[in-house]
Amino acid sequence: MKLLVVEDDRRLLGLLDRGLSRAGWTVTRTETALQAQDEVLAGHLDAVVCDVMLPDSSGFELCRWIREQEIWAPILLLTARTGVSDRVEGLNSGADDYLGKPFAFEELDARLRALARRGPVERPTSLTVGRFTLDQARQTVSIDGQRLELTAREFGLLHTFLRHPGQLLTRSELLDRVWESSYDAGSNVVDVYIRYLRRKLAPFGAADCLVTVRGRGYLLEIGEDA
Repeated sequence: MKLLVVEDDRRLLGLLDRGLSRAGWTVTRTETALQAQDEVLAGHLDAVVCDVMLPDSSGFELCRWIREQEIWAPILLLTARTGVSDRVEGLNSGADDYLGKPFAFEELDARLRALARRGPVERPTSLTVGRFTLDQARQTVSIDGQRLELTAREFGLLHTFLRHPGQLLTRSELLDRVWESSYDAGSNVVDVYIRYLRRKLAPFGAADCLVTVRGRGYLLEIGEDA
């Protein structure tokens, strides 16, 4: 499997190259976003590992550029910045996963293999589901053309539901995708933000779109009137 690694720390780049090569990946290594763009355009990639902080750009901008080329290879971002806003920006830029530094090499390899098994998934910058339209570049959501005013966490939560309409998402899955890892499985933060979202959806008659599946989690229901 062909893997592009974008990392400007030469020591870490070397470690990633050796470790991932031993794990069976065919690794192409670059240190800048410009070099990475050349490699992306050169041919098929099974996955991309990219540091967020690059000397000539950022991993977020590189992700956006790759998606603008309509290239849907899975992208995993590496960074020491693991706050909610950074994770949300990473996912909204087109990344598929986000791993904080320091990390265990075994976890990196496992996540990459999971992404590669899933294969390319189209993630256009504009997403329309039922009455909802989400603009990833501007980080906005509208219903019937009217904009919703959302916080970063609310946007991240609704974005996750819109990417998986009609699919049951457990509290643990939502915590992992939207919130910091410091929250444990017993936290009620998901339930709290579901209530926040429902309040903001209520004036549009869309609060009932977020359905509680008792004891299991939540789903976004998109019907004829949703």
